[in-house]
Amino acid sequence: MEFNIIRIARVVINVTDLDRSRDFYVNALGFVETECDGEHIYLRGLEEHTHHSLVLKKSDQLGVHALGYKVASEADLDKLAALFQAKGLKTKWLEEGTQYAIGRALHVHDVSGMPLEFFCKMDRVERMLQRYDQYKGARIQRIDHVNCMVPDVEKAYDFFMKELGFACSEYTVTEKERIWAAWLHRKQGVHDQAFMNGEGPRLHHIGFWLPDPLALIHCCDILASIGYAESIERGPGRHGLSNAFFLYLRDPDGYRIELYNGDYLTSDPDFIPIRWELDDPRRQTFWGHKAPESWFNETFPFLDIDTGEPIPVSKATLEKIKPEFIL
Repeated sequence: MEFNIIRIARVVINVTDLDRSRDFYVNALGFVETECDGEHIYLRGLEEHTHHSLVLKKSDQLGVHALGYKVASEADLDKLAALFQAKGLKTKWLEEGTQYAIGRALHVHDVSGMPLEFFCKMDRVERMLQRYDQYKGARIQRIDHVNCMVPDVEKAYDFFMKELGFACSEYTVTEKERIWAAWLHRKQGVHDQAFMNGEGPRLHHIGFWLPDPLALIHCCDILASIGYAESIERGPGRHGLSNAFFLYLRDPDGYRIELYNGDYLTSDPDFIPIRWELDDPRRQTFWGHKAPESWFNETFPFLDIDTGEPIPVSKATLEKIKPEFIL
């Protein structure tokens, strides 16, 4: 590829009440609040040296503004713009200073209609990794991945693999050898971007890395002790896919957050992606316990990069998953 996408680096979402969101993300989960300007809260994990990885924007309308990817250089932004424009996909430049703490950024819609953002520069801040006196809640370390529901996973897979230079770590196929879901990465872990089959494009969840499995269990105790027990949607548990220890939460506006630890290295060029059959009950939960229906049916709208309105969704090209496979 002529450009270098490094990793998923930030997500920008609308929330309806900043104080309520702050209580959940900062006091309960342990994010570091970098800054707040009355309309936004900028949050980061303890090991992150960049200004933020999650932006909470005050709004009456819920939705996701951007899935932000960091690139290696300014030249990469221009090359990416040329690629998206050549394919007739919507692009929009935001010059340096337009977004707080961010340099020049390219906003686009991909082939599934998802709003992506590419940027090179973000303000640097104190890295809090060894400020153990500041650790609380789930001890959030960094953003790890996003998972999105799209109507045609193979189309999204082909674009990210062939055009954007992602690699695949694991995937699920149907009996007819169609890709049902895929886990794609740029950094050397299991995924930066995952795709699930379903009505979309919609955001399924944002995943954040924790220092160890005990931090997930500790988070459950914290949530229960301060009145957020009902925010726990699924887990703790271990995925078959990725081998990661997981906990899924719902924030005060309903957005799904995954707390995540324990996947594996994917850096070797001869790494062979792991194939899962759709009817293998271990793929979603290695221990076998079932996920709630909400985990499969409730997702969150993306917003148009020009209008800010919800992006229309399309029905999935594959049939819905059979109930006996919901594990």
